[in-house]
Amino acid sequence: MLIVLPPSEGKTVPTSGAPLDLDVLGSPALNPTRRQLIGALQRVCRGRTDRAMDRLGLGATQADAVERNATLEEQPCGRADEVYTGVLYAAWDPARRSEAARQRAETSVAVCSALFGLVRPGDPIPAYRLSASVTLPRLGTMASRWRPVLGPELERRVGDGLLVDLRSGAYVALHKPTGDLAARTATVRVLSERDGTRTVVSHFNKATKGHLVRALLEDGADPASPAELATALRDLGWTVEQDGTRLDVVVTDVPHG
Repeated sequence: MLIVLPPSEGKTVPTSGAPLDLDVLGSPALNPTRRQLIGALQRVCRGRTDRAMDRLGLGATQADAVERNATLEEQPCGRADEVYTGVLYAAWDPARRSEAARQRAETSVAVCSALFGLVRPGDPIPAYRLSASVTLPRLGTMASRWRPVLGPELERRVGDGLLVDLRSGAYVALHKPTGDLAARTATVRVLSERDGTRTVVSHFNKATKGHLVRALLEDGADPASPAELATALRDLGWTVEQDGTRLDVVVTDVPHG
């Protein structure tokens, strides 16, 4: 099983650590594309700050992100699962997981990044700003860069196992599984149920997915199909309904702790 997560928009900036070294990251086949994108992003951010902010979709208070992007290869790096933050990552809370769960995460979890393609939880990366919706000069859209190389790498990582795709729409666009892998790809929709009415709620969605990752890693479950994943989650106490390869997880509240 490989669980693929979206990155977080906000990131914790490492204050110490070695600079970026692509050769120590997982998925080395992605390094040529990583180098292209890093070079293009640095060039954009070394130009006029206002133009860079506009191209990257940044707000008026985010000029510091442009400054970091401009010297990305010199910035200190930290573990990816500590750099990425936000609701999903807070719910997963990898730093507080058992040693066994953290070891499982290294082989069973990947973050889909517009800059790095795929990263493992322990891969050392800097804080950066580049969303999947950005178009970079002379390189085009993120999807056009990643689609040809991300597919083969995902297939290699998953092998004949299950892909649990928890990415948001913009990151699914970087590569959507096809063929045999599509049949072995489970997606999750989180529904909030109140007074018999079900709705999709963004905060519940992110937090619940983080708790699902947490529960699966702590349990050590290794389902091989969407149906087996549904069974594993039910065994862990979740209310799950299956519709093909999509699992609907129905919650009345987000678990804490």
